[in-house]
This record gives sequence, structure tokens and C-alpha cells, in this order.
Amino acid sequence: MEKRGSRRKLAARNDRARRAAADRPQSRWRRWLRRVVVWGGALVLLGVLFLGLAVAFAARSMPTYYQLKATQTAQTIVVRARDGTEIVELGPSFGKWLSSDEIPQVMKDAMVSVEDRRFYSHLGIDPYGLARALYVAVTGDGRVSATSTITQQLARNVFLNSNRSLDRKAREAILAMALESKFTKEQILELYLNKVYFGGGAYGIDSASRKFFSHPATELSTAEAAIIAGLVKAPSRYSPTADVDAAVGRASVVLRLMKEQGRIPPDVTVDPSAVNLKEEKGQNSVRYFTDWALPQLDLLLPETFEPIEVWTTLDVGMQRAATASIKANTPAGAQGAMVSLDRDGAVLALVGGTDYVETSFNRATDALRQPGSSWKLFVYLAALEAGYTPDDRVVDTPVDIGGWKPRNSSGRNAGEINLRTAFAYSINTVAAQLGNEVGFGTVASMARRFGITTPINTYPAMVLGSNEVRLIDMVRAFAAVSDKGHSVEPYGILKVTTADGKLLYQHEKRRQSQLVPDYVAAGITDLLQTAVNTGTGRAAQIGRPVAGKTGTTSSNKDGYFVGFSSGVTTGVWMGRDDNGRVGGLQGGTAPARAFAAYMRYAVKDRPVEEFDTDLKLPEWQLEPDDEYLLGNPDDYYFIDEQGNLIEPGTSGEPRRDPFDEAFDGNGEGQRPRPGAQRPGQAPQPPPRGADGAPQAVGDDFLDQATGADRERAPRPIPTPNVQIIRPQ
Repeated sequence: MEKRGSRRKLAARNDRARRAAADRPQSRWRRWLRRVVVWGGALVLLGVLFLGLAVAFAARSMPTYYQLKATQTAQTIVVRARDGTEIVELGPSFGKWLSSDEIPQVMKDAMVSVEDRRFYSHLGIDPYGLARALYVAVTGDGRVSATSTITQQLARNVFLNSNRSLDRKAREAILAMALESKFTKEQILELYLNKVYFGGGAYGIDSASRKFFSHPATELSTAEAAIIAGLVKAPSRYSPTADVDAAVGRASVVLRLMKEQGRIPPDVTVDPSAVNLKEEKGQNSVRYFTDWALPQLDLLLPETFEPIEVWTTLDVGMQRAATASIKANTPAGAQGAMVSLDRDGAVLALVGGTDYVETSFNRATDALRQPGSSWKLFVYLAALEAGYTPDDRVVDTPVDIGGWKPRNSSGRNAGEINLRTAFAYSINTVAAQLGNEVGFGTVASMARRFGITTPINTYPAMVLGSNEVRLIDMVRAFAAVSDKGHSVEPYGILKVTTADGKLLYQHEKRRQSQLVPDYVAAGITDLLQTAVNTGTGRAAQIGRPVAGKTGTTSSNKDGYFVGFSSGVTTGVWMGRDDNGRVGGLQGGTAPARAFAAYMRYAVKDRPVEEFDTDLKLPEWQLEPDDEYLLGNPDDYYFIDEQGNLIEPGTSGEPRRDPFDEAFDGNGEGQRPRPGAQRPGQAPQPPPRGADGAPQAVGDDFLDQATGADRERAPRPIPTPNVQIIRPQ
């Protein structure tokens, strides 16, 4: 019996063990499920609590509705000419603020349909839209599409930036829910429609309506509302003034969504292509100037977002004349640019192309083009500083510098000429010889000294303008010559004030440095004036003194003229953007004519100024005078009234000297004869004349004695004997 009872107990234990083993995984799974539910619920509660606190804190610190209405989202800049005339207003345009009752319902419906169809039902974020976007991302290409609600967009526009980061999206969501908790749906939509950016500087529907349709937003039609609503996604891409077809296509999408959502009857036909768009007036060339000048505000001003007024150096009349002269003289298919500086560097006019609307690329300040022979300014400056004068004789002859053989445009050589003629007629071979004599590195250093900021190579061809430069830099260099060799710094901003007149910046005159001596500036001005009077720049004459230089590159790809008169320095470039050939384009033709047309207006109210070309050479460069040739009179031997020899520095005691033989035989000579020698001095060969016969005296002494004006011989220019390695 005991054995039978033991077996029953053992079987029962085994049975219980089997049942426990079978139940163990299920119990473990249930325990983990309970833990997940408990802890997950706790975390959700903590998250909701944290989110609620964040939203409550954001709502509490958020500006009031009226403060948000008064907040601008960008800076307005009013640009004024030097006389105070407003020339352009840049930055945002806000139009008139429209209350919710004044905004057409069709405008509200169009915006809600395309940007946030569940706007009236969500709490700032759209969970359904977010879930759908995540599903599409998982099952599609992996990218999460835009899911921002109208409230989130408002939060981003007012409080945040557009960075695509998780942190920014989280803050955007919190601020959106705070907006929903503090303001009504109608208030949020009113803020949004009055603040959202629609492109072209237009903020808000009223500004957009006036810009695109020439009437206030209260008069918007269904098609016009669809066009405006379609701009929010990509203002630049769908702008009616940039791409009408793209704008109409996007508006058609908006209208389809409005019909699908029941906001307009499905049987209503709306044709956005029939909308009358405001004719876009071409922005004039002032924008070339503002594109160059206004970025300088980042360096001149502390960070500020309040509206400002920028007073510039621009002269409205001169700008208009510059624009007209470029348009009238630029060859068909080419572009033209002009920069005009006052004597202190103030930019009076700046034109970067023939049509700003067609292309905003600023060829006056950004384009790098070859200046041709106008670069010879630096070659001749270096030569004048090295000791040449405009009257020095040089020889126009074929040149070979390390295998480089420059030719003149005429194909001929003029032989012996002076420096002034060589410059006036832009003789290439003479410029090459001068550059080789003074050193190509010296020419490059001179260009850098006068304000050329672009890279400069020192290969021999650089003397003919092979380096690419900016037009504004070349004008700066010529302006320094106009100011007698003093440095010039171009500037375009006179002062900056707030809208209520508070001064933020005032231009101060910079210290000038003397770039070259006065006589060098006078010499180069002499050459530049001759180039206009009788040389290649004759088309630039305006009836008063003008100094300047032409420039033409190979195959007529670039035409240059830079010159000055009455304190105004102006440079003109013409050519094709693709660097193609322009038939008949030379610096002395269209560019010089454009220069003259503009300068006649630019200097009409200025007094006529004659150029200072009087060379006051330094002592080391002066021609020898009598004292230099014959010595100081105090050092002379001479004869007193009784015929006695008086030694230098004595009180007059007579003494006979073996050097008496140096005097004329009759004893009446007052100075030693040229060629006479003192005792112990080696015999000197007698001077000889042009025919080789001995002369009693040398030519120099005869010139001095007779006052003969003997023409100077050509100044020799050595032929290089070094091998110059040219680039392959």
C-alpha cells in the first residue's frame, strides 16, 4: 500500500511539473507585457506632462496678438542718391494689414486647401498627416515629405529659421500648439496670410496682390487667389513675373484641391491663364550699383534688423547718362559696362550690363577681362619712374624676347620716335622693350601699387594687357593718376541712418598715400593727354582736356577705354560674355564714344581743368649745367687786374704756376682749356668731331659755350640676352 501511495504522489508531482513548464513562457510573456504597459504608460504620461508644460511655458512667454501683428520678419532698406533722392527700396513690402473679415473667403479656402486641409480640426500639428508622411517614406523612397501645418509655418516664420533639423522641428511643433492654445483659428489664419512670403519682396497677400495684379487683396478673384496660394511652396519657382506657365500650372493644382475638398463647386470653371498680370517694369541699372554697395553694410554696421536708409554717392543724372551711353554704343550681341569715380573715389555712376532684368551679372565689378593696351599705363609709369621722360627718343623696331615677338597692330615699325608718340599710338614693340628694360616684375609691382587686385603674371606678354582685371580696378588706377599720383579707394556709401534719422555710419575720408612722385604723375598725364589729342583715343574728345588710354585684345574680344577730365575718371569695357569676337570692336571706337557721350554730361557743370604736365625732375635726373661741367667758381684759377695768377681759396697773392700753360698764349684766358692737363696727369686723347678729325674742344663744351640746342640722341634700349621661359 505504501509503495502504491508513493507512486501516486510521484505521478502527481510530475504532472504538476509538466503543467508548470507548459505555463512558464506564457506567464513570462504576460509579465513583460504588463511591465511594458506600465512603464510605457508612465513614459507617455511623463511625455504628455513635459509637452504640456513646454506648450504652457511657450504660450505664457509668447507675444500678444497685437505684438505679433507689429513684428516685421525682415529688414527694409531705402537707398538714396547723393542728393537724397530715393532710388530704390529693397527688402520686404508688407502692403496693408487685412483683418480676418477683410480677407476674401476664397483666399482663405485656397490657402487651407493647398497648405493644410485639416487646419480647422487639428491642435497645431496634424497627427494624421504626419503618420501618412511616415508611411509614404517607409514604403516609398525613404524621404519624409513636408508635413508642416499652417500654424507650424507661422511659428517658423515668426520665431524660428528654416534649418531642417530635428531640434527645430520639435520647437516648431511646441510653438504651433502654443499658438493654437493662445489664439483662435481665425486669428492664426489672419496672422499667416498677412505675414507669409510670396516672393519678389512681397510679404502678405495684400503686398502680393498689388505686386502681381495691381490691386488690393480685398478684390482677389478665385483664379488670382489660387495663383497667390500656390506661391507659398516655392515663391521664386512659381512667381508669375518669373515663369507664367509655372505659376498657372501650380494654380491649377490649387483649384483642383479646392474642388476635391468641396470649397468651390465642381462644375465651376476657373482659368488662371486668363488672369491679367501686372506688367513688370525692367529694373534699371541702379541695381548693379546696389548689388555692389549694399553687401558692404555687413562690414560697416553692427547687426540690426530695423529699417534703415542708405545715402550713397550715386548721382542720378550721371547714372542715367551712363546707362544711355552704354545702351546706345554697345555693339549688337555684346555687353557693356562703365564705372565713373569722382576725384576722391566716390562712385558717381556704375553700369554692369545692358539689361539688369536679362542678366544681373555685374561686369563692372565682377567680370575678369583683359584690358589690352590700357594696361600700358603701368608699363610707362614704371619707365618714367626709372628715369625716362616723354621726350626721350626710342626706336620702334622688331623685338624678340625669349622667342616672343610682339607686332604692332599696323604691321609696320616707325623707327626712331619719342616716348610720347609711342604711347599715343600704342606701339607694342616699344612697350615690350620698356617692360623688358625696367623688368616685368617691376611693371607687375606698379600695377599692384595702383590697386589691381587680381593675379598678375610676369611673362613678357603681360606688357600688352594679357592679365585679366576688373574694370573698377582699372578705373581706380587711372583715378590715382588724375589725382597726381595719390591713392584712391572707390566707395559708394556716404552714411546710414535709421528710419527716424539716427546716424549709424558716416563715411570718413581715408588717408592717401603718394604712389609715385609728382613728376612721374605729370609725365604719364602728358602721355595720356596726347593719346586722346592725336593718338588712338581721339574719339574720346569732349571739347576740354581729356587724358586716357584705349585697349583692344586679340580678335577684338574686348574693347577698353579709361580716361579722366575735370576730376571725373571713367572706364568703359565692351565685349561678349562668352569671350567671342565682336566685329569692329576696338577701344578707340565704341568704348571711346560711350566715354565721350557720358563725360559730356558728367563734367558739364564743372570748371575746365588744364592738366599739370610740367615735369619738375629730381636732381639726379636733371641735365648737367655749367657749374656741374666746369666746377664751382670758387675753385677756379683766375687772373687779377694786373695779370697775376690767383690760386683757389687765396686772398689774391699772385703766384706763377706750371699750370699757366693751360691758359691761352696771350695770357688773357680765364679758365683752363678743356683737355688741358695738370702736371703728372696722363695725356688725354684729343676730342674728335663727327668726321673723325681732331677737335680742340669737345661737343659738350661747345654746346655749353654757344648755347646750341642739340637734339638728344635716341635713348638706347638694350636687347635682352637672357632666355625667358614661356608657358607651354
